[in-house]
Amino acid sequence: MIEGKKQNTFRGKTVEELQKMEVRESAKYLSSRSRKAVLRHFQEIEDFLVRANKKVARNKPIRTHLRDLIVVPGMIGMKIQIYNGRVFVPAEITWDKLGHRFGEFAPTRAKIKHGKAGVGSTKGTKNKAKK
Repeated sequence: MIEGKKQNTFRGKTVEELQKMEVRESAKYLSSRSRKAVLRHFQEIEDFLVRANKKVARNKPIRTHLRDLIVVPGMIGMKIQIYNGRVFVPAEITWDKLGHRFGEFAPTRAKIKHGKAGVGSTKGTKNKAKK
């Protein structure tokens, strides 16, 4: 058995091989739903990659409102901030996020934390409040 770093692969291709491909060419390795979305909106994805690479060159954060964009191999390694309706949520794109949408990494609803019941909220506390 060979010791060393585990090679990350996506559907039989290494990440480096996928990054060398064009957006439409790498789409055939995605699931059918993601593939259809990429092929339909490949121009929008390529425009995002061009804008993102310009910002990376200037060391500016990549902020976006595009929650429906599919993660493609050209985005691996990028640190982006996705708008969730209130704030920009930071996310780093890794190889295991390929084929997912940006919106999956920036939840729009916060988890609700319920406190204990206040005075008057239950039948037992109403009697205590009168005394």
